[in-house]
Order: sequence, then structure tokens, then C-alpha cells
Amino acid sequence: MSPHVLVLGGTTEARELAAVLAGREGVRVTTSLAGRVARPGAVAGEVRVGGFGGAEGLAEWLREEHVDALVDATHPFARGITGNAARAAAATGVPSLVLRRPGWHPGPGDRWHLVDSLDEAAAALPGLGRRVFLTTGRMDLAAFAPLTGLHFVVRSVEPPEPPMPPHTEVLLARGPFTVEDESALLRAHRIDVLVTKDSGGAATAAKLTAARELALPVVVVRRPPLPDGVTEVPDLAGVLRWLELNAP
Repeated sequence: MSPHVLVLGGTTEARELAAVLAGREGVRVTTSLAGRVARPGAVAGEVRVGGFGGAEGLAEWLREEHVDALVDATHPFARGITGNAARAAAATGVPSLVLRRPGWHPGPGDRWHLVDSLDEAAAALPGLGRRVFLTTGRMDLAAFAPLTGLHFVVRSVEPPEPPMPPHTEVLLARGPFTVEDESALLRAHRIDVLVTKDSGGAATAAKLTAARELALPVVVVRRPPLPDGVTEVPDLAGVLRWLELNAP
């Protein structure tokens, strides 16, 4: 029987992995998407859209579909999905791995304020500036909604979900972005402070360079920790090496 690999997707890395596996003879690859983005882009192999019903539902699906290996390539902040995947893999004995791109690190000239949550990010803002460029995602605006005295420029792939701050300007755009574009945006909107999650990767890193060049403070939300006992690799090559051992 062909090995069956389940990829929990939604990231560029997940699409790249699915493309490589789908091109291999004798390998069945299924990518699971949460369905939160209306147009996620083409994905090679089989695609499943929607939730599993928690860890128990995922474990049942792993058994029914005879999954040989599970690769969690979701966003670094998809804490709930990652936790469910770890529990489902442990319950079924299916080998599992987390693919997480390396995080960002401050360099010379950066004015980073590291925080552990969106609430902490919101609490830090009044002391840093009044015009905020907010790039934490369309579902993460509630923590900033009470900040009625600040003006927010929110960038998102799709329209954000309420509640959101009363003074909010929405920019719909999808990366990658250039440093020149990001610098022009920060200047045009007279931004005082940038807020972002430590998503890592190059597609949205230009804003950090632009903020450094303009000497703007940046509030960076740290990544949530991975569940205990989870194996993590930073790139596609690491996943492929692991699969050779666990889903030959």
C-alpha cells in the first residue's frame, strides 16, 4: 500500500511540501485546510477543507484514512491545531512532525518590544505612538478594540473580523512585499509604531527592514511554545529526511 501523508496546511511551506510529495510515485498526500481563506491557492494532491472536530476527530480520521505520517505545516501561531495534531498523533501512534519556518531576530538598529500575547501588545501601544500599522491577522483585532484614542492601519489578505478599534483603516493585500513598498506605506500613513507576530519567513519581513530604516518601534508577539515531545524542523529538506525514516 502506498504511504499516506497528511499535511496540515495553509502556509507556503505546506504547498511546497504537497507539490514535492504529489510528484513522487507511490505516495498519497492529503493537505488539510481550515477553510478560513476563501481563495487559498492551488494545492497539489488531495485537499480536505474544514475542521476535524478536535483531537478526537482528527485521530479518527487518521485511522479511517490509514495515514502513515502527519506533518503539521500550519502557521506558527495556530496553537489549537498544533495541540490537537500532537494529541491525535499520540493517540493513534502515527509519526508526527512540525514544520515551522525560523522566526525573526532583531538586528542592529531595531527597536523591538517583545511581548507574549496580543493583549500585551495592545497594552504597550499607548506609550509608543498614536498611529499604528497592525499586521497581526484579520482575526486578531479584538485585543486592540478598546484603544479608542489610537488610529490603526490594518493590513489583511481578507476583510478583518470585528470587533476592531473604532479608528481603523483596512488595507487588503497579500505578500510578498518589498522594502520600498513598505517604507512608502509607513510614510504615507504617518505610522508611529508597527505591530506584528513573529511569523518568520521572507514574504512579510520587509516591513521590519522598513521600520528599522525609519527608526520606528516594533511590537513583536512571540510564538507560542510547541507541545511537549513534538519534533520540529525548519525547512522542507528536514521534512523529507524525516519522512524517509517514518513513511518509506
